[in-house]
Amino acid sequence: MSFFGEIYADPDLPHRARTVYMYLRDRAGGGSCWPGVKTIARDLHLSPRTVQRALNDLERAGYIQRQRRYRDNGSCTSNLYVIAEEGQKCGCPSSKADTRI
Repeated sequence: MSFFGEIYADPDLPHRARTVYMYLRDRAGGGSCWPGVKTIARDLHLSPRTVQRALNDLERAGYIQRQRRYRDNGSCTSNLYVIAEEGQKCGCPSSKADTRI
């Protein structure tokens, strides 16, 4: 099966989610990446809200795991997106654990 064969074959995954998944896979050299929603939206010419919906779709389907990250002062920073191994899905919902950077 091709690199993206699993998401191409998933009839329940909207096209917006496929597009965002390919973007994240392209940037996840070691299986994870941390682009901001605005950056993804700008690069893909989508609205930030469409990107948020796509990320929710991908997380619900198990293709990514989203980890919220916080600065030392408690403010939010970009999320960490962990890409599921090929042929396997993340069996866990988003992590609510704080990841301090």
